[in-house]
Amino acid sequence: MERLNLTVLLFLTTAFLFGQDKALDSLHTDKTMKFNYKALIIPSVLIGYGVIGLESHTLIEINSGTNNELKEHIDEKFTIDDITQYAPFVSVYALNLAGVKGKNNFKDRTIILGTAYLIMGGTVNIIKNTGNVERPDGSSNNSFPSGHTATAFMGAEFLYQEYKDASVWYGIAGYTVAAGTGFFRMYNHRHWLTDVVTGAGIGIMSTKIAYWVHPFIKRHLFKGKSDLNGMIMPFYNDKKYGIGLAMTF
Repeated sequence: MERLNLTVLLFLTTAFLFGQDKALDSLHTDKTMKFNYKALIIPSVLIGYGVIGLESHTLIEINSGTNNELKEHIDEKFTIDDITQYAPFVSVYALNLAGVKGKNNFKDRTIILGTAYLIMGGTVNIIKNTGNVERPDGSSNNSFPSGHTATAFMGAEFLYQEYKDASVWYGIAGYTVAAGTGFFRMYNHRHWLTDVVTGAGIGIMSTKIAYWVHPFIKRHLFKGKSDLNGMIMPFYNDKKYGIGLAMTF
């Protein structure tokens, strides 16, 4: 458990240290990389709640109480959360195809999404492999944190950032779907409340970091590469759903 807490602490510390460096660097380079510490408050609180919940008897009891309450009202499981986890970020591309312009062009938003996905996926998998939290249904010991919820909230923040200037309702819709995904992870006995809350925090923070590092990535890794083609395709394999992202540049 100490290794798990250390892993999460390193994730949070890295985010703050990166922000501090970029805030100073932005004075001399690109103002778009200016770090906003306030933007990390909500995701940090969510992640902190989950980490404290691993040891807090009170929060563990809340986990059990929430799970028991859901058990009493479940008639059958709904696997809609396997689909809805991807809905927020897919909506960004769907809206663009429908003619609703977002903040960035296809190239930039795809780089941002790919960066956020790498940060989120890497963080979730490292923590899952480090920890040993049994799922409510007893199927495995990699319950903490919720990857589905992290994916959904990563996408919700991505949708919000891309379309907040067009209408705040796009972001609200994305976060509603993400919250629903987290609820169904608990409803289907796949995760505890602390798993879902932490996953949400990781997802949001991953997207925020992706936007902050994007100017650097674009300037140093994609300099002079104006053409970027790609496609997003859903896949289904052995009862597992997913999204495939292919880019050519």
